[in-house]
Amino acid sequence: MLFRYTAVQPSGQVIESDFEADSLADVLRHLSASDLRPISVKPVKEASDVGWWGRMFGGINTSDKVFLTKYLALMLRVGTDILSAINILIADFDKPAVKNLLIEIRENLMKGRPLYTAFAAHPRAFSPTFINLIKAAEASGGLQKTFEDLSNTLEGEAELESRVRSALVYPIILLCVASAIIIFLTTFALPKVANVFSSSNIKPPLFSEIVFAVGLFIGANVLPIFGVFAVLVVGGVFAVKKTETGRRLFDQFVTNIPVVRGIYRDLAVQRMASTMSSLIRAGLPIIETISVAAETVGLREYKFALLRIANEGLEKGLTIGEAFRRETVFPKAVTNLVAVSEKAGHLDEVLDTLAKFYANNVDASIKAAVSLLEPAILLAMGVMVATIALSIIVPIYQLTTQF
Repeated sequence: MLFRYTAVQPSGQVIESDFEADSLADVLRHLSASDLRPISVKPVKEASDVGWWGRMFGGINTSDKVFLTKYLALMLRVGTDILSAINILIADFDKPAVKNLLIEIRENLMKGRPLYTAFAAHPRAFSPTFINLIKAAEASGGLQKTFEDLSNTLEGEAELESRVRSALVYPIILLCVASAIIIFLTTFALPKVANVFSSSNIKPPLFSEIVFAVGLFIGANVLPIFGVFAVLVVGGVFAVKKTETGRRLFDQFVTNIPVVRGIYRDLAVQRMASTMSSLIRAGLPIIETISVAAETVGLREYKFALLRIANEGLEKGLTIGEAFRRETVFPKAVTNLVAVSEKAGHLDEVLDTLAKFYANNVDASIKAAVSLLEPAILLAMGVMVATIALSIIVPIYQLTTQF
């Protein structure tokens, strides 16, 4: 367990440092043996133990990884050793999750462990691509260039995520407003009007009766309905993230939606091309490169196709182009470019170009989908509100004409 202590030296100087020990008593014995008088000794919470709230709102995000890789690349370029760079970062970083990770990295380096092992201990924050790039760079001595490449790649991912997020903001707001209006009408307005007509002798039109029945049911069971909906949402998210069956059903559902299907496939190709390009440049063996890329694509059929390429194609002596051409799930343009670039000897450059092309394609597809989604939401909201309004206005008109 890691402890952080503040102590006074015999000269009167106050120092602060960290010490790995099994218990508080071991830390105190270490301080006594070093002629240090302790002021405070506190256990350091591990980065992997920040809790679910920390993982959601205080964990290591893409911006943190961009800053970390960019800073380490800069420090290595000017000749600073990796341990000194980590020590400077520890002093400057205030975010607990990142600071604890840096302390863990420092402890690993001081014990002679490879740098990548600290990142590998946090698979939620660092992808297999990130970890394998660091591992390959340590073996080849190219940490500076790898950190620079990682920084650029992460910046590109952050930019793509930002464009997707900004494109979806307005439709999400529209959907929330529409849902709030429908819930208000069906929970508060409809039951009151329905009770008025149910207590009178006037029989409303059939469609009004249907709408009133729905409104009365929702108004009487709003909490159970909300509870069931919340359980279904949470259960669905858990099933997709934690179970193989859930992931398979989600992939089947997504790939059967006409507009979303193309975006999902293009995003999978972009991830595959970006990952393979980075790993090939880092010098990772091609079979291992494709196996790592299989874990990052996010689409099951692409994942299994890549695993077949690595395990049933390349290991049996096929070229990369031949192995890719055996898999029909990939676009023809991708398989042809892979085959041609392999023969020309610049596979990593072509894959990098493919990654940028598909990133732009995903961005354009999302904007086109959003441009269709916005009027669709408005139209659906208008139809539902008009139906509820007519179901109320028509019987009220009948009631007033009788008087």
